[in-house]
Amino acid sequence: MVDQKNIKWVYALSIAFILINAVCTFFEFYYFNLFPAAVLILLLALFSLDKLILFVVFLTPLAINLQNIDGGLGLSLPTEPIIFGIMMVFIFKQLHSNTLDVKLLKHPITIAILINLVWLFITSITSDIPIVSFKFLISRLWFVITFYFLATQLFKKFSNIKIFIWLYIISFSIIIIYTLYSHALVNFDEQIANYIMSPFYNDHTIYGAMLAMFLPVLFFFTMNKKYSASVKFAASLFLVLFIVALIFSYTRAAWVSLAVALIAYVVLLLRIRFRNVLIIFLSACTLAFVYQTEIVMRLEKNRQDASQDFDKHIESISNISTDASNLERLNRWNAAFRMFQERPILGWGPGTYSFEYAPFQHAHEKTIISTNMGDKGNAHSEYIGPLCESGVLGALTFISIIICVLATGFRLYYTLTENETKKMVLVIILGFITYIVHGGLNNFLDTDKASVPFWGFVAMLVAIDLYHKRKSEDVT
Repeated sequence: MVDQKNIKWVYALSIAFILINAVCTFFEFYYFNLFPAAVLILLLALFSLDKLILFVVFLTPLAINLQNIDGGLGLSLPTEPIIFGIMMVFIFKQLHSNTLDVKLLKHPITIAILINLVWLFITSITSDIPIVSFKFLISRLWFVITFYFLATQLFKKFSNIKIFIWLYIISFSIIIIYTLYSHALVNFDEQIANYIMSPFYNDHTIYGAMLAMFLPVLFFFTMNKKYSASVKFAASLFLVLFIVALIFSYTRAAWVSLAVALIAYVVLLLRIRFRNVLIIFLSACTLAFVYQTEIVMRLEKNRQDASQDFDKHIESISNISTDASNLERLNRWNAAFRMFQERPILGWGPGTYSFEYAPFQHAHEKTIISTNMGDKGNAHSEYIGPLCESGVLGALTFISIIICVLATGFRLYYTLTENETKKMVLVIILGFITYIVHGGLNNFLDTDKASVPFWGFVAMLVAIDLYHKRKSEDVT
């Protein structure tokens, strides 16, 4: 009797959906077709949040970016509404019963992230455009909560780390094939390469950044002796695909980031302590600041523009005389520094750079792609952007997150003994390094395409530190 009643309810609801959907379709209201998918996502959020998070990872490369939504921020569909929903479920669960691991809250990376979020909240209150800043803060929160706080718990199961990575790679490969096919139709023209991957990725810079970020991981999957021949063969195919895609992305910053990752690989093999690496890096930055005039004069002699010829394309990276892309980046940075000088403590507000920088441009620094409206993008740096938007502490608290992540990664690599875990830490560090190098020239952490793997990689290191380090030690 109970089963018969349940079947009747299923039939009744199905017929009701068909009738309502037919009416909606007749009146050209097609959004009701999404109702079953919305119900499925809701059920996953309530009863299987881990699967929903992994599903979002797969959807991320496939998501469509909508720009200039009301309030000045873009939106990625369908991922960001789902991520927002996951955040709300997390908040309600924490209010009902605090289940967050205390060890996670005490971890140095978590503390650095929380300090940064608190400062973003303070500078959102003092922002010139509070509605934009609070939208920016909420966006940062849904990425951090989902792909750091929840993902660390997801990664208690070590195999979920590999599943997370594979889901992004497989989904991203669909976009790569689409991009290469579309690009081939126009003979791989360099100018078209700037936007051929849209609407999935806004331009070739974020596309190249993600290619570089996952290349070290694919090397790991290809070379790992523990994996079967079929897995290594599949990983080899993906590796070749990613390398070809990187070449035809014409993304110079991606090649720079991979070169730095290679240097970092040598540093790790030599077991050089992170403290010494940090001292060397700060010393190099100091020397560059002292001799900045001489360096600029040297760079101004380079007039090689971007080219389809690989050698010339790499050479154009340092062209600050005629390359419009490089010159516009310098224009944005100079405007950001002037904004910082005017408000060095609290800044202009998170996410407000694109609304405020136009008056801070100087006529002699503008390029053919500059705009008086200040409506073409951000500060092109993950470090300079926070400096002008949230003041000196905005930049320092974000940099402190990166330092904590790298320090944790170096420590884990030097202390872990179990081979697979150790190698996984290595490629996560190298992938993370490609992004933080890329972040010196571009900033993408306001998008799901970059934030999902960025915070995911951070969560992987923390999860290994908290939940898998002891297992590795027990092997010996």
